[in-house]
Order: sequence, then structure tokens, then C-alpha cells
Amino acid sequence: MRISTRILAAASVAAMSLFAGAAMADGEKYVIGTDSTYPPFEYVDASGQFLGFDMDIARALCTQMKAECTIVSSDWDGIIPALQAKKFDMIISSMSITPERSKLVDFTNKYYNTPPAIAVPKDSTVTDVAGLKGKTIGAQTSTTHANYAEKHLADTELKLYPTADEYKLDITNGRVDAVIDDVVVLSQWVKSDAGACCKILTTLPVDKEINGVGAGIAVRQGDNELREKLNNAIAAIRADGTYKKIQDKYFDFNVYGD
Repeated sequence: MRISTRILAAASVAAMSLFAGAAMADGEKYVIGTDSTYPPFEYVDASGQFLGFDMDIARALCTQMKAECTIVSSDWDGIIPALQAKKFDMIISSMSITPERSKLVDFTNKYYNTPPAIAVPKDSTVTDVAGLKGKTIGAQTSTTHANYAEKHLADTELKLYPTADEYKLDITNGRVDAVIDDVVVLSQWVKSDAGACCKILTTLPVDKEINGVGAGIAVRQGDNELREKLNNAIAAIRADGTYKKIQDKYFDFNVYGD
């Protein structure tokens, strides 16, 4: 899961996708913002379609709310300012619910919760977290994972990247010794051809002050009506089996957490 901690003034809105909830009742229309560079949660295929767990959840929620929804892609660093500037109505982008972020936006209940993890090259001599001392560790900038490394891995050299793709490229080419991110993101990557270089070293204990209590949907402060509609929709898709169907498409474990 990710969370922006340094707020920039602008967002880069690139791609756009439209979909509608079945049997739309009252013409509700919402724009959803996402940073579409975070597989398997959100990414864009060659045809420009938004795919991934978060995107399937977004579509299911819009169907449940009988709403017409448009997805737009935003740079991660600017995604909160873009929400505040009303460029979209909500953020569905693996954003962790944290006390710091809750000062700027309102969150729904969580829709998944997974811990952070460390990945290292397969030939690494590092066998545990203590072995990372003095090593260079890569992370995506302005994320909970970067914050976690700054606090709990202070004896490492932290190298920050605008996107996860860039730290993956550097560890593949031997320019960093380890990387930190969500366990799902890293696990999916090391199982792929692109991540054949690497392996999961370990998962890390959750720091609730940094990692929060799970990923939620962010809405503008005071938008209680939309937040409650989303909370009700999250509960409904979990109750009717839709959530599990989406989860099982991507994961072989309970991604919702306890």
C-alpha cells in the first residue's frame, strides 16, 4: 500500500476510462483518480484500459452504487492535491489509511490490508533485516514504505524513485541491494519474468502509525455522503461474493486481512 507524504501542487492526469454501473438508477457520476503504475493493483494495458485489483474493485463498487464512473490517471505525488482541486471525486489507488493522511482527506473503511516486505537479489548474502545494515535500499518516493525505511531501517542508505518500475530496474541491474514495498506487489513481481532476479527476503511488522490500518478510498473532507455510499458498497460486495471473486482472480490468500 502507498501513501503520499509530500504534497505537490499539481497532478498529471493522463489516461481516461469510462464505465457504468448496471441499471444506473439516478444518474450519479463520479471520477476516480489512480496512479496506474502499481501492478497488480492498478496498471494500464497496451490498449489504454485500466486493469488490476483496485480497478476491478472500483468497477464493482460503481456497479453496486448504480453510478457512472470515469477513471483518470494521476502522478502519485500530486494525487491528493488533485482530489482537493476537484479533478476527481475519490482516489482508489492502494492508499494507506494513516493519521497524517486523515488530516487532509476522509477515508472509507479499508478494502484490503497487507504488510510491507523486502526483496533482494537471489544471489544476495543478506539473510535477514539486520544484514541490510550499510546496504542501499530502494523505495518509491512519498510512500509508507519509504517512511518505514527511514524510521526502521535507518542504518541503510535509502534511494528513492518516482515509480516502482524504476526501483525494480535498478535492483535488476545491481544498483541497489534491496527494495521495500507491499508484500503483494513484490511477491507478484518476483514470480514474473521481469522479477526473476530477485526473491522475498521477509515481510515486516506493521507500524500502524506509518502503514495505517489498511488501504481505503480517499474522498474530500466533509464528503460524508459519498464516503457512506462507498462503505455500504464495500460491505455489499463482500457479502454477495463479488469481492472474493475479484480477490481470487489476483491472489491465493485473504487480501482483506483480519
